[in-house]
Amino acid sequence: MSTVFREHTELAAPDRLRLALRVDGWATGAFGVIMLAGAMPLRDPLGLPTTWSIPFGVAMIGGGLALLLIAGYPAISSRHAAAVVAVNSASAVGMTVLAFSGLIELTGLGVIFLLIGALIVAGFAGAEYLGLRQAGATMGG
Repeated sequence: MSTVFREHTELAAPDRLRLALRVDGWATGAFGVIMLAGAMPLRDPLGLPTTWSIPFGVAMIGGGLALLLIAGYPAISSRHAAAVVAVNSASAVGMTVLAFSGLIELTGLGVIFLLIGALIVAGFAGAEYLGLRQAGATMGG
């Protein structure tokens, strides 16, 4: 019985990391599509110029695909997972700074939009960080 539990535990931590990466990948890609499709309709309500939303949408689709690729590896590299945590953390900070910097003349709704996005990205970074730590602890690394 303890062997079965131990094997399940060893699989559970990497699976949590894999799940976090997959959900992040799909969410990032879907949001990239929304940024592209909504570039014009959301421009005025958010104050987000299409010269920002279109490149960010394309980048997010690419990022989503990269996350899904990493999640699909038979064994997830701790370097890749750590890079995802770092990029997500930097993105959350960057969106927060951008919301208040005045670099883009966002509307109040645009500021809220960016701050909610920053919270979501920070949540993914946290989930992936925990998954990475748990996977490292159960694998002895």
